[in-house]
Amino acid sequence: MAGFSIELILATGYAAFLAVAAFALEVMARHTHRRSLRISTIGFTYHADRDIWSCPQDQHLFPIFSDPVRGKVIYRAPPSACNSCRSKAACTDSSTGREVIRMPNESIESGMLRFHRYFSLTLLSLAGFIVIVELYRAHGSTARLLLAGILLLLFVAGRQVFSTVRVGTSEA
Repeated sequence: MAGFSIELILATGYAAFLAVAAFALEVMARHTHRRSLRISTIGFTYHADRDIWSCPQDQHLFPIFSDPVRGKVIYRAPPSACNSCRSKAACTDSSTGREVIRMPNESIESGMLRFHRYFSLTLLSLAGFIVIVELYRAHGSTARLLLAGILLLLFVAGRQVFSTVRVGTSEA
């Protein structure tokens, strides 16, 4: 890259590395979040029209507790159904029936997703800071134009991540 200083090349390379790391962290966090939400209800089916869950043995879990402020709903199967079920050992050790808890946007998993998004924002901000410093140090319009373009890309990526942090984690 003729005409570009080694500092410019290293700074843009490091900024690109941080941006790629932030993107990879976002992808992994979304995947882990979706997986953790599914793992606690594997084999169970939610019926939104009746607000109940069905287990793999076709028993129904009914809402027994609701906290509208936090959005938490606890569903439980009748103890008699679970205690006589042939799959009980693989499903639950509770003698009061299997429970499924639904906590949109307030669960530990959602908190971890938010944490990873803030970490991604931090990486993108650091990359932006490096590019801004190099923008002030750069000589020549080509180098400045390149850095401004990179800064714009970092800003767009950071704005996208920030908007998902602000609205919550429901789209993940």
